[in-house]
Amino acid sequence: MKIAVFGTGTVGPTVAAALSARGHDVVIGTRDPEATLARTEPGAMGGPAFPEWHAAHRQIGVATFADAAARSEIVVNATNGGGSLAALAAAGDANLAGKVLIDIANPLDFSQGFPPSLNPVNTDSLGEQLQRAFPEARVVKTLNTMTASVMVDPAGVAGGDHSVFVSGNDAAAKETVKGLLEGLGHRDIIDLGDITTARGAEMILPLWLRVWGALGTGEFNFKVAR
Repeated sequence: MKIAVFGTGTVGPTVAAALSARGHDVVIGTRDPEATLARTEPGAMGGPAFPEWHAAHRQIGVATFADAAARSEIVVNATNGGGSLAALAAAGDANLAGKVLIDIANPLDFSQGFPPSLNPVNTDSLGEQLQRAFPEARVVKTLNTMTASVMVDPAGVAGGDHSVFVSGNDAAAKETVKGLLEGLGHRDIIDLGDITTARGAEMILPLWLRVWGALGTGEFNFKVAR
């Protein structure tokens, strides 16, 4: 499938590389491709600078948000949650219409320092905001409850015996996303319901952050035992 991954931090390139390795035609979407390819600073989590990463993944293109979305069947939002609406607006409504929009971002609010809070929370979610802003897109929330390495290699934690959630209004879109998740190795995929259930998935993040602080690593995930 042709897939655009928006975001050039840690999550976007990690997911893009994994999808490409599984045979998908992947392009990274960014606001300014030329500036992105000229970066010299290391990644936010201490990883390689984006040009160094791209040199090892030449099969993955780099394009503007609009061009990346226009050529793709699926768009993955892996941008910073605070900038997600702007990034997708730059892609353009027409380039998102009818397409599966996989939202793996979290609306983290660092205005009061660390650890961040969520904004919106309780009565709204980033997933819902995206669906309202782009009503013709088929938004599915997933993968936001784990770190990037676990997203693409679930077997690396407890042999993959843990859970991933999906939320969305479009049943066919959720089936498409479930297929991609299975391709990445996820087995316990729990459909929470419509896009309003993304509130619950996003509200896992405060707990996730505290577990990370207690364990000193993000290499873990949650399992729904039943």
